[in-house]
Amino acid sequence: MLAYLPRPPTDTSRYGTFPQKPDLPAVPGALVEDGGQQAAAPAAKRGTPMPNYPSAPRHSSFVPGEPSLPPSRGSLTTQHHRGRPSWCPPPAPQEAGARLYPLHPLSVANIPNSSRGKTSARSSTIPTPEGLQSRRCKLLEEDSPMVQASKRQRQRYVTKVGKCQVNLGNIQDKKRFLSDIFTTIVDLKYRWFLFVFMMCYIVTWVVFGFIYFLDAWVRGDIGHQGDPEWQACIENVDGFVSALLLSVESQRTIGYGTRMVTANCAEGVILLIAQSIVGSMIDAMMVGCMFVKISRPKKRAQTLIFSKNCVISCRDEKLCLMFRVGDLRESHMVDAKIRAKLIKSRQTAEGEFIPLEQSELNLGYDTGEDRLFLVEPQIICHVINRHSPFWDMSAESLRREQFEIIIILEGIVEATGKCHCLAAGMTCQARTSYTEDEILWGYRFEPCMSLEKGAFQVDYSRFEMTFEVQTPAASAKELHELKELEQQEHSTLSLYWDHLLQPC
Repeated sequence: MLAYLPRPPTDTSRYGTFPQKPDLPAVPGALVEDGGQQAAAPAAKRGTPMPNYPSAPRHSSFVPGEPSLPPSRGSLTTQHHRGRPSWCPPPAPQEAGARLYPLHPLSVANIPNSSRGKTSARSSTIPTPEGLQSRRCKLLEEDSPMVQASKRQRQRYVTKVGKCQVNLGNIQDKKRFLSDIFTTIVDLKYRWFLFVFMMCYIVTWVVFGFIYFLDAWVRGDIGHQGDPEWQACIENVDGFVSALLLSVESQRTIGYGTRMVTANCAEGVILLIAQSIVGSMIDAMMVGCMFVKISRPKKRAQTLIFSKNCVISCRDEKLCLMFRVGDLRESHMVDAKIRAKLIKSRQTAEGEFIPLEQSELNLGYDTGEDRLFLVEPQIICHVINRHSPFWDMSAESLRREQFEIIIILEGIVEATGKCHCLAAGMTCQARTSYTEDEILWGYRFEPCMSLEKGAFQVDYSRFEMTFEVQTPAASAKELHELKELEQQEHSTLSLYWDHLLQPC
């Protein structure tokens, strides 16, 4: 009867999701036990090894008052087929050494409400034939919300390359961008920046060329070309094109000598002075913007790499969330710091919905472990303790969660040689993100360093490689409670033994 009781919902009100995945009902326990017996029989004949972590007790051996561990995530085959309900017959292994892990009844995937309304009453009383069971498995694989969610592209807050997927719109006060015109020009894309760069010079050349042509036409210099007795204000200007060439030669200080402004008119001298000042200002601004845009340390972040996946495993008897960072350049980052943000929506106790709430993940800022000497690839560890948002999360509940972890690596670009005065103080920032689908439970990173010829050799081909380790599928909170219970039992037995050893 315990197999038919509804499973209590997981307490995720503290860290809700946005949007939340549908809470699906549980599958009847009879189908689970039948499917588990059918899958366990061939596994026993082949001598399949047991899973790396302790399995949870079955419903038949349930003892009230004793803590139980949640089910595991299973092998790699089970992870790759999340949409397949666990009571369906498992696919035939492709290799001879394939590992099939037994599943606990509580780890059965839930059935949608539409399917449950049609089949729950029949399946609870009549045993399901193999043909109908396999047909139902295929239908559930196609219509499962988890499969449909995996087919849809997940909207990320920050992409893997560090680009923020946030578009700002309906900005009313756009004059603020003009007040900081230098930063506005530097932040432009290269095609628009080059367009603004060229148009600043072309517009000033054309404007001053038109003024030169207008001055020469008003004073009559154009009509007296070739007259030796005429005192021209602007010599050798007979049209707009020649006036444009005079403008270019004056602003760029080319000075071919064929056309020039004379001292016969004051307005020509004033115009030449004004163009020289405007040209110097444009040179200072445009060349400064070009230098800053080229020397910005954004491209330095391309050589700072992160692992594609996060792993969760035990380190020093504590459940930890880990990822790997590395630097591909020989010029290292100075004063490198790393921090992590958890992006997750939740609903408060008063009913307020907070979309995309940012919470801090402790990467060792209280102990100084967040300051890196990034010479070789390093594994960054987040200890899942009472203050961690993953304190109540187990391997099973991880599938139903929806969140995003933002990793931010900051450092100062190392100054070398003559570039010390230019490169000093340039802060570089590299970002990446991990979703719940990119977290591997029960894995660890392979080492990628070796000692060769008196120096440490880093093999970046093994940077992404992981291997499976023995990791409990329970949450850190459940493991802590189980450990406390064992300590209490051990203290009780020791007291009882000391009481027996005392003389009467």
